[in-house]
Amino acid sequence: MEIEFGSWAIVHAPSLLALIPLIVYIVMAFRGKNNVSGLITGIALAAIMFGLNLKQLAQIFQAALGSTTVLIGIIILAGAGLGVLMSETRVTHTLVYWIIKKIGVNTQTKAKLALVIVSILICGMLGTLGGGNAVIAPIMIPIMASLGIAPTVVAVLFKTAGEVGLILGPLTGVTLITMEVTGLSYVQLLLYAALPFSLVWLIGTWIGVNRTQKRLEGKEVYKLSDDIKSIDSIEIHPKEKRTAIAFLISFVLLVVYGVITKQGTNYALIVMMILAAVIAIFNRMDIDSVIALMGKGMASQFNMLLIFITIEVLLNLVTAGGGFDALAGLLGGLAKQAGPFAVYIIASIVGGFGIEAAAVAEIKIISDMFGGLAVETGLPMAVFATSILAATRITGSIYPTTNFAGQMGTAQSENTKEALQAMWISVAIVWAWIIIWGFIGPMILG
Repeated sequence: MEIEFGSWAIVHAPSLLALIPLIVYIVMAFRGKNNVSGLITGIALAAIMFGLNLKQLAQIFQAALGSTTVLIGIIILAGAGLGVLMSETRVTHTLVYWIIKKIGVNTQTKAKLALVIVSILICGMLGTLGGGNAVIAPIMIPIMASLGIAPTVVAVLFKTAGEVGLILGPLTGVTLITMEVTGLSYVQLLLYAALPFSLVWLIGTWIGVNRTQKRLEGKEVYKLSDDIKSIDSIEIHPKEKRTAIAFLISFVLLVVYGVITKQGTNYALIVMMILAAVIAIFNRMDIDSVIALMGKGMASQFNMLLIFITIEVLLNLVTAGGGFDALAGLLGGLAKQAGPFAVYIIASIVGGFGIEAAAVAEIKIISDMFGGLAVETGLPMAVFATSILAATRITGSIYPTTNFAGQMGTAQSENTKEALQAMWISVAIVWAWIIIWGFIGPMILG
């Protein structure tokens, strides 16, 4: 939405000062303050800096409530409700038993690998990060919980793996727009940009989450019922088996339908409702019992919805203040006076540090700002494609964004400090690759 600053505003867009409210939130998060407290503080500071009155602030909150970010928050609440329903009907117990005992996902390493693979596949097929991971969370989280994997580790893995799925998926918006602005074929994009970038990012994330798991081992855990703690004690009854099979068949059919019909993020909410109905039917439950159980789960994640609303408001204010534009303009000006390597690096920095928007919009911005310079300086498009990947993916791993908040919510984690530290490790390793490829890429492909 268009935000009009008050006559008494002390900051006028675009200005680097508009980044201050976001910085204040990050600092408060690292000092152990509640996420909502930090976000509200940042919003209040932005309102004062931009001279907003109460009516304007109310309108900004109203707009946020209708955003995709808050829709994802509602999807996550629905997922938490479905999780409670699955637990009460022992679908969770059955799935955990099958996956650990029959498939052999019985160690933390195997479980984390399974999560990464499933997330890449589902998010890549559905073309949505929030919707894809929200769909698989009710199945994957109990597995992670039974093996003692910290929620923050799950959140970071969800985020990286899901975004890798968007990078590698042949029909995702990210892939299609990147092919369009660079002129690369899908195979070229994979070979020269998407696959190397994704592999390095996953390796960096793996190192980061292993550190996080060691730091949080036994301190941050999911709540488990006594019987699921001891997997050998689980007995699967015929009704539970039938319900679990019906759940899995429905899940697969819904995913396939979503891929074929190219459904968006909002489709995940329908998936949750249908899966809840399947469980209810096979357990012969009345609708009031189903609603009560799902309401119980949704209530447990209400604080996460507050985070979604407030982070949407804060990022909209920072964007309106031109904080990201000012940073992009500052760095973009330097690129115009430099050679191909500098154009490549600065384009990566502008996107990775300076723009928070929808991925397709980010790609268009980076292409408009640096695409012509890349051609003028002789930077191969196959190398420039890595700048585009950095622009759309690194941002949410450096500071809290809507994508970051979404995956924290999906994983039921509020440990912003540890999640950011894990992601900073992954980003540092990705940046090492970006720099190396900037040197060797033009020599190979030029």
